[in-house]
Amino acid sequence: MVYDTIKKEAEDLLEEMIAFRRDFHKYAETGWFEIRTASKVARYLTELGYEVLVGREVCQEEARMGVPDQDELDRQYERAMEQGADPEFAPLLKDGFTGVIGILHCGEGPVVAMRFDMDALGVIEDTQQTHRPAKEGFASVNYGFMHACGHDGHTTVGLGTAKVLMDMKKFLHGTVKLIFQPAEEGVRGAKSIVEHGHLDDVDVFLGSHVTGVQEAEGDYDLIPGAGGSLATTKLDVTYHGKAAHAGGSPEEGNNVMLSIATAILNLYAIPRHSQGETRINVGRIEAGSGRNVIADEGRMEIEVRGSTTQVNHYVETYARQILEAAASMHKTTCEIKVMGGAYSLESDKELMERIRNVCEQKMGLKVNPILRMKAGGSEDISYMMKRVQDHGGQASFMRLMAKTAGPGHSRQFDFDETMMVNGVKAFCGMAYDIMK
Repeated sequence: MVYDTIKKEAEDLLEEMIAFRRDFHKYAETGWFEIRTASKVARYLTELGYEVLVGREVCQEEARMGVPDQDELDRQYERAMEQGADPEFAPLLKDGFTGVIGILHCGEGPVVAMRFDMDALGVIEDTQQTHRPAKEGFASVNYGFMHACGHDGHTTVGLGTAKVLMDMKKFLHGTVKLIFQPAEEGVRGAKSIVEHGHLDDVDVFLGSHVTGVQEAEGDYDLIPGAGGSLATTKLDVTYHGKAAHAGGSPEEGNNVMLSIATAILNLYAIPRHSQGETRINVGRIEAGSGRNVIADEGRMEIEVRGSTTQVNHYVETYARQILEAAASMHKTTCEIKVMGGAYSLESDKELMERIRNVCEQKMGLKVNPILRMKAGGSEDISYMMKRVQDHGGQASFMRLMAKTAGPGHSRQFDFDETMMVNGVKAFCGMAYDIMK
């Protein structure tokens, strides 16, 4: 029986997947810098026999958000090459085009897409021997970069899924798209793949995220879907003014400090919305050069969120009005740049029920009966899900349960690697069920 073959092949891949995961963990790369990681993915998919798209074939240039400056992109490219990036694929991934898609053509039938994110976080990893990656020698060697959210495991699940699906190709009818996405953190990367058109023909879309078992009742392998995440927009704001001597001629200056202070106070005073929750946060400001100088330039990093895409739009529109008005009040100018964004997210109930039935009855996984987990924060997989749903398809964002060490995004984060076997079983079991 094909389902039994999937289970056995997934279990047999555990050691290979552990090696992949630990390699990705050791050479962690943050958003738009995933050159080594993406090149290894592209090489593996090519060797398996997939049609492989990379770089500009995957990411639409104008739709990328929060891309670092060119000097930093160049530095990270050089480091990736020194650390063993594949020399054939790396040049195609440079300059912030680090997406990879593997396509498996199996004749006529539905199109199934799966998303696996690849980026690490800007976190300094714990070096104490109580932290397993440090103790066992696979902690990040890239200082300030760490896989603290499990994306190294997500990427590895994608590779395991690719291997099993290729082995069972003769049983499938349709097309599989395995999407290895850059820059999920900061919700920056998915939009560029969506705007390139890669989701436009998809009938069923699946994604997943590792989740600590303490976040759900009981000890389960999987929650079929998630929903209720917050839509969000990330903005970088730059104020330009005019410098002057703070004691001798303050009236000749245009002080960006006044614009920033006015903006902050009024941003937090944005009225609530009757149709849902809202969030606003000024996370970082940088301005001024000295105590006796009227500041002529200042920067702010802010975010807005809403329980729905419409509520988020309301907060963003109001915030933009405040930012620009604060500039006008104090005779400065204001530049606003979008650095990231996501829609609200909701999995399709029919697909979640199908995932539960297949994973429980065919793949032998322990599936949480709650069906849908409340998604915290924001997730840019929502761009992909919305595009598929808008075109009449179905989408679900599964949660792969695992024992974890440390909370997500912390220096101590780690997860039970057997989770990756369950992930491969879930993705491949669903692909077969849809495409058999």
